Amino acid sequence: MRVIVIGAGAIGAACALALTEAGADVIVIDRTGVAGETSSRCEGNILVSDKGPGPEALMAIEANRAWRALAERLDADRLPGQPATEFEAKGGVVVAFAGGAEALGSFAEAQRGIGIRAEVLDRSALRAAEPHLAPDLAVGVHYADDAQVQPSLATQAMLARARHLGAHLRITEVTGAVMHAGRARGVLTTEGRIDADAVVNCAGPWAGEVAALFGADLDIRPRRGTILVTTPMPQRVFHKVYDADYVGAVGSADAALQTSTVVESTPAGTVLIGSSRERVGFSGAGLLAPLAEIAAKASRLFPFLRDTMLLRTYYGFRPYTPDHLPAIGADAQVSGLFHAAGHEGAGIGLAPTTGALIAHAVLGVAAPLDPAPFLPSRSALRGAAA
Repeated sequence: MRVIVIGAGAIGAACALALTEAGADVIVIDRTGVAGETSSRCEGNILVSDKGPGPEALMAIEANRAWRALAERLDADRLPGQPATEFEAKGGVVVAFAGGAEALGSFAEAQRGIGIRAEVLDRSALRAAEPHLAPDLAVGVHYADDAQVQPSLATQAMLARARHLGAHLRITEVTGAVMHAGRARGVLTTEGRIDADAVVNCAGPWAGEVAALFGADLDIRPRRGTILVTTPMPQRVFHKVYDADYVGAVGSADAALQTSTVVESTPAGTVLIGSSRERVGFSGAGLLAPLAEIAAKASRLFPFLRDTMLLRTYYGFRPYTPDHLPAIGADAQVSGLFHAAGHEGAGIGLAPTTGALIAHAVLGVAAPLDPAPFLPSRSALRGAAA
């Protein structure tokens, strides 16, 4: 079976790998190249800590297990020219000042009810875990299972493995759909027509536009995020550390600017500082306000950052859905069309399990969890809104 995967970001690479390993003949199409957009403009989070009980949390727990096995396999069997994933099982620490301590504790208790490891840290234990945190923080919760990859390298590694197994990569832009008797049978590109038995839409923030080429409705919109990167330094941040406001920002439907603090070190010695969320279309204007807010909040959490030089800043667009769940599976209207998009900031973390669910939908292999909550046929994704 020949399958076209549109998009060579983390989700597209994971889908290509799962489909190829299941026996499909896969062609990946991307207009810019591997990890050329959202997957190179994020932090590489593999989180369970930011998800309350529900379908996405269960998916995140499964994906966390899958990432550990996948990263070990990719890193152990690296091909010539294939990068390491830089997988780090560093754990996460969520912190709160006095006013947010009770809410953070209640959230952690609910998570423990579905099997997420969440250990409350008092001031003394918090200081031992992160000695450079601000002294007036009241409480922290340690999430042992939070992890991280270098997102661009991990994406390249997944797609390199898929190509080694027979997948093909085409750098070209999809401009239209090939349809036969109401079924998706390929794509038109700037370099010509490519036929297939099925098409998987992994176009991230542009997935709604790609769906429209096939006459399908998929309400996925861009949500901009910004990141600051410091110059390299001796390690002073030992976990992925973020404030409790991050959870609220992730789940918010507000289009206006929201910022919260996420701070973590990288193997290269730099510190990544986020994060912001705002729906401004695909605009790159007005970046000063979110960057200034992020810097101020991060300096409150880690005072040493006030005297730290920045190496660069960057921004990208995350694929947002109104109900905050990704769309994974067969299109509700067009036979032969499948979607794997709408993960917003969780795309890296959920990638391997998304790939497995697509392999289930397209080829009928076993699913790692119940796919029903993520089906594109749910009402929240029908009839795109402005």
